[in-house]
Amino acid sequence: MHEEKSIIYQLLNPLLARLLGYPAGTEVIADNVLMSIMVILLCALILPMVKKRLKLWNPGPIQQILEVAVEFIRRMLGDYIGSRGKKYIPMIGTFGIFIIVGSLLEFIPGLQPATGNYNTTLALAIFSFAYYNIAGVREIGLIKYLAHFGGEVWWMAPIMFPIEVVSHFARILSLSIRLFGNIFGDHLVVVIFSAFIPLIMPIPFMLLALLVILLQAYIFMALSTIYLSGSVPSEEKPA
Repeated sequence: MHEEKSIIYQLLNPLLARLLGYPAGTEVIADNVLMSIMVILLCALILPMVKKRLKLWNPGPIQQILEVAVEFIRRMLGDYIGSRGKKYIPMIGTFGIFIIVGSLLEFIPGLQPATGNYNTTLALAIFSFAYYNIAGVREIGLIKYLAHFGGEVWWMAPIMFPIEVVSHFARILSLSIRLFGNIFGDHLVVVIFSAFIPLIMPIPFMLLALLVILLQAYIFMALSTIYLSGSVPSEEKPA
């Protein structure tokens, strides 16, 4: 199946190929990388502007939405990790922002969703995997962290350790495929119906696509939080 490319990819790659002396048609930079860079640039441009508009009193609608989102993430982390979960809000929130913004690019003519490419979702999954493992090592130390893979019964450790290691690496596959499959399929539905009935019919599918995007961002954040809770020591949950 022919993979649709963004207008940025179609314009930038031939230019870079000529500048660098590569043969015509060479892919100098992948489309999903360009879309990921686009997400970073959009966030770097928009978020500081939003920050300047934050108010202590009479917050606007955007600030209220952001406050609800931050409180939701805080409660989710608190439910699984306890009061210590506050320190992980920036990372879990960053996953959500990247997935939502990267997926919303599909609504901009000429662009492609960054999360509609498996390489991007695989990178997110690997980063999540590395983050919660590093957090666990930092919290309890390398020896204790590796020891918890062996389970609580010492004589079962030779069996449990490889099983736990394999199951942890399988999380990378689970996270990446789930996110990619849902965003790619969702984008494909919108593209197909937009091609046949370009004016009115795609609107319900676009609303459904927005719901899918929000749901997938939540699932990725929730699973990352669950994996994190299994790696770092939990405190008493807040009342």
